[in-house]
Amino acid sequence: MGLNFLSNYMIKLTQAAATEIKRLQSKQQLNILFRLAVKPGGCSGWFYDMSFEQTLKVDDRIFECNTVQVVIDAETFPYINGLTLDYSEDLMGGGFRFDNNSAKTTCGCGNSFSIHDRE
Repeated sequence: MGLNFLSNYMIKLTQAAATEIKRLQSKQQLNILFRLAVKPGGCSGWFYDMSFEQTLKVDDRIFECNTVQVVIDAETFPYINGLTLDYSEDLMGGGFRFDNNSAKTTCGCGNSFSIHDRE
């Protein structure tokens, strides 16, 4: 099918993020995949999208991060080079936090960003 299985070097999941993804994944159907993507929109031009899916696309790449398989499509790949995904809880509740070295600017919401020379 032309899939690429890659080791943990382009994106990183903290242990807290991996634990939360596994918790959410356990509530899904068996053999469900965790997909991380970026899409046009949001406050700064692009936003992160996380979902669970059952199927892979031909251009998908799979990364193993803290025992979680993360599926990334070819279009998303250049936008998240060096991304660290974290999860934390505070008085306002829990949420994922994105630390993207490729982002030129990040919105205060933490889910939207822009990248120099890509927009």
